[in-house]
This record gives sequence, C-alpha cells and structure tokens, in this order.
Amino acid sequence: MSLQGSGTRPQDISGTTATPEENGAAQLPADLQDERLIARQGISGAVGAFTSRLRSGDLGSVPVVVGLVIIWAVFQVANSSFLSSRNLVNLTLQTTSVGVIALGIVLVLLLGEIDLSVGSVSGVAAAVVGVTFVNEGWPIVLSLVAAIALGVLIGLFYGLLYTRFGVPSFVITLAGLLGFLGLQLLVLGKEGTINLPYDSALVGFATRSFLSPAMAYALVALVVVAYALSRWQGRTARAAAGLSAAPTSVIAIKAAGLAIMLLIPVVVLNGDRGVSSMFLLFLALVVVTDLAVRRTRWGRSVFAVGGNVEAARRAGINVRMIYLTVFAACTTFAAVGGILAAARLVAVSQASGGTDVNLNAIASAVIGGTSLFGGRGSAYSALLGALVITSISNGLALLSLDSNVRYIVTAVVLLIAVTIDSLSRRSRQAHGRA
Repeated sequence: MSLQGSGTRPQDISGTTATPEENGAAQLPADLQDERLIARQGISGAVGAFTSRLRSGDLGSVPVVVGLVIIWAVFQVANSSFLSSRNLVNLTLQTTSVGVIALGIVLVLLLGEIDLSVGSVSGVAAAVVGVTFVNEGWPIVLSLVAAIALGVLIGLFYGLLYTRFGVPSFVITLAGLLGFLGLQLLVLGKEGTINLPYDSALVGFATRSFLSPAMAYALVALVVVAYALSRWQGRTARAAAGLSAAPTSVIAIKAAGLAIMLLIPVVVLNGDRGVSSMFLLFLALVVVTDLAVRRTRWGRSVFAVGGNVEAARRAGINVRMIYLTVFAACTTFAAVGGILAAARLVAVSQASGGTDVNLNAIASAVIGGTSLFGGRGSAYSALLGALVITSISNGLALLSLDSNVRYIVTAVVLLIAVTIDSLSRRSRQAHGRA
C-alpha cells in the first residue's frame, strides 16, 4: 500500500521514525546537536557568550585592562607628558625586565606554588655576566650561556627538593632568596659594582636597538596575517570534523581589531625612538610561552596539575617532571630578566635584583590575572601586570612623589586584584565553572 498522503512519518534506514526537527538537527554540527551544550554562533552569539562568562565570574583580563586604562587616564590628567611618545618608549624599556621575570612567576602560580627568590636569582645571574664578561674577559655569548645555565640549575634544584623531599616551595625559595643574595655579594667581591661596556652588543641591544618605522609596520602586518591564517585554518579543521566554526565575519573583525590594537602603540612609539628590540623580545617570549601553555601537552599538564594534583597523577601525567620543568623555567626567566635589567642600567651592583624586584614580579603576575589558587592564568598576565606595575612607578616618578607612595599604591592595587580573583572564584564555583 502506498504511504503517500497517509500522514505516516518517514523512517530512517534503521527503521525508527524521524521528525522534521530531528532531520534538521542531524544537519547541525556535532557540538550543537545536544541542547545541553552551550554554543553560540555569529557576532551577537559571541557577545552573548562573553557577557555570560562575565556574569558567571570568568572575568579573564577584563579587570586589569579596565584598571590599566584608568591608571593611564589619571596620570595623563595629572601630567600631560605621561602618554607622550618619549615616556611610553621609556615605559616599554622599564616593563621588559619585570615582565620577563613575571612570566616565570605565572608558570609557578599555575601550579599553585610560589617562588620568592626570583629577585636574588636575577641578581646573581647579572653578577655572573658582569664578572665573567668584564673582569675575566669571556666572550659575551659564553657569559650569557653561563648565567642562563645557572638559572636552569637553580630551578632544577628547587624542583628536586620539592618532589623528592616534599619541602614547601615557600620555604625552598625563601632560603634561595637569602642564599643567592649572599652568592651575588660573593661573586661581585669588594668592589660591589661592575660597569658594563657601553659599546658592547648586550648594552646596545638593551638601550639603543629599535625597529625602524617600516620594520615595525611590516611586523604588525605579518602578525595580523599570521593570526588570520591560523584562525582560518582552525575554522577549516573544525568544519571538516563536523564541528561548529566561527563565521568568516567574526574572524575578519578579530583580525581588524588586532591590527588596530597593534598599530596605535606602534604609531605612538614611532613618534620617538620606536619599538625597542628588548621589548620585542619580551613580547616574543610571552607569545611562545602562551603557545606552550595552551597548545602543547606539557602546557595542558601544567593546568591539570595546578587544578588537581592527584587527578593529574591518576590520568598518567608525570607530575614530578612538570614540577621540575616549571621551577626550572621560572628561574631561567628570572636569570634572563636580571641580565636585561643590568644591560639597561649598564651596570651590575649589589642592589641588582634587590629592593622591590620580587614584589614587582609577583604582583605583576597576580594583578595580570593569574590565580593564586592554581590552574588559571595566562602568559599575557605577565605583560598586562607588568604594564600596570611600571605605569604606577613611572607615573608617580613623573609627579615627583616619594617611593613610599608607590609602595602604598602598588599594595592597594595588588589587594584589589587578589580580592577580585577570590570573588570571581566563588562565582565560578556557584555557576559550576570552577
């Protein structure tokens, strides 16, 4: 008997009946067919998903970006030279060494641990460069390798004490703070200060190396094109796998936004000396670290260990190796940051790595959005946090205010950042996102 006009529902090849709605759902991407999954498409959908994350406590970098805008606006009103090309070039130079050290702190905080010795490690690494390069006459490359290798060995030693003997990282690195400060004084000897040759390649890189305007604009174009191609490749891969993919319009808007975000500071910096090669090195380290954390198995393991150590161990992650590599990466970044700071100041002294280096590095990581509870953060936290810290220091210096005011302001900003982190963590838990 014919089924036409009988109102009978069509059947699929398995013999089960399928409604038109079910047939339509079968044509949707695989990750949109389950109504329990939250998935939004288009520009309005992306905005809706963003606001939903904010309401649930997943604030990301929004608080620090808003705070940075407010800080810059306040200092610009107080002193019109704050946002001048010359001062912003100086700001990028000041940010670099602190930001590089903060990168290592971000990695350690992702594990829920801490390193209080980064200042002393940066100081002793700078002292090694000064003594071997200036006093002993080593080639600069060999001096740099020796200082960075020392940083790696210190981190491996920390990781060994932590994983083998269970000594808390707070105690290990507090002892390291004192021990390596003493080693720095011993290496520098009675003189206490070593001036680096102004015509050396290291000092030239830190103080006189800037991109030409043409190179800076070409680099911006290259970064934007690379970003758009990577997003398009990801979109193609998701579509081939039957998953939802961002529309071309969204990719174009994000690429245009990135181009504007990069062009504005480049134009301003080119009004003076331009983009510093040292600051560009810092940006490259941020990008590489971010890719390592987000796109590699090692990075996913770091987040897993920081979120739940026991669960990570049962999942087959080599927890001991993660701790060793992260502590080593932290002290390596500290050594590199100390070398860059000495090169910018054209000298190594007993004060190198001292005063408030530890404070600024740890505060940069936390203010930038890295959680003290572990498992949440980004390499870009070091960049944003370092910009906040150095902007406060730079702005107060332009206003000729004493260092006591800078310490108080930094403490208030740090306390606000930690409070926001705690409140957002509670909100994420309440919404099931923690």
